[in-house]
Amino acid sequence: MTKAQMTKAQMTKTGTSVAGAICAAMLTADPRAKAFATRAVARDWAAGRLAPEFDVAMPDVPARPVRPELLPPNAMPKRGRGGSERGRIALLHALAHIEFTAIDLALDAAGRFGGERGGQWVSDWLGVAADEAMHFSLLARRLITLGSHYGAMPAHDGLWDAARETAHDVAARLAVVPMVLEARGLDVTPRTIDRFLAAGDFRSARILQRILDDEVRHVRFGTIHFACVCAERGDSPPEAWKTLVTRYFRGSVKPPFNDSARSAAGLSYDFMAGVA
Repeated sequence: MTKAQMTKAQMTKTGTSVAGAICAAMLTADPRAKAFATRAVARDWAAGRLAPEFDVAMPDVPARPVRPELLPPNAMPKRGRGGSERGRIALLHALAHIEFTAIDLALDAAGRFGGERGGQWVSDWLGVAADEAMHFSLLARRLITLGSHYGAMPAHDGLWDAARETAHDVAARLAVVPMVLEARGLDVTPRTIDRFLAAGDFRSARILQRILDDEVRHVRFGTIHFACVCAERGDSPPEAWKTLVTRYFRGSVKPPFNDSARSAAGLSYDFMAGVA
């Protein structure tokens, strides 16, 4: 379905189906408006104001603002490690873009696979989407207080590839997005928090700690739903995860791992053994 067809579909659905509401949020380009729309979808679903109908297809690519300029990963400029204010701003901008893309990743999961997986699936991933919208808003506001804004710098254009390449299989989506991409955040965010604390930027550190705490829960949703899918298919979760990651994830999964956070999120040593 083309973007033009998507827009027509939204207009005729009037937002009463959950799929129509999700699609409308994904096709909202303005970052602030997307965050508000996402949280509204989550509230409306929780309140029973959206019909559990999946009558609108999810877009192949969500709407994006004119800025930031999106670049291939190998074209991204180098940034500092967070010691200088300039380096901290660059890092916060990169994290804001990750959270902005994560809004659409969670929305897409809810809308694309909700008809197959049921109401609890939709509730979980719309809840994740609302969290990601809140994370993005916190980071965007922090950038403004530091004299910058979201869109002031180029951003990584490879994050949506994970959604595109796993659109056909819910197990692949779970294996790559929450169980690799979000789980990597569990590994690296504590060190990032330490760098902000060392620089005396306690406000940014508190925001990142909030994000880290929420991401443990997001990864746990992924592992729980992945185990359910594997049980239905008669697969071993650790072995199925390794197979799917090898097939659909372009990067590598390697230590150091945040073992305590991963364990709290349901990623036991059985998953990590032999992946590095």
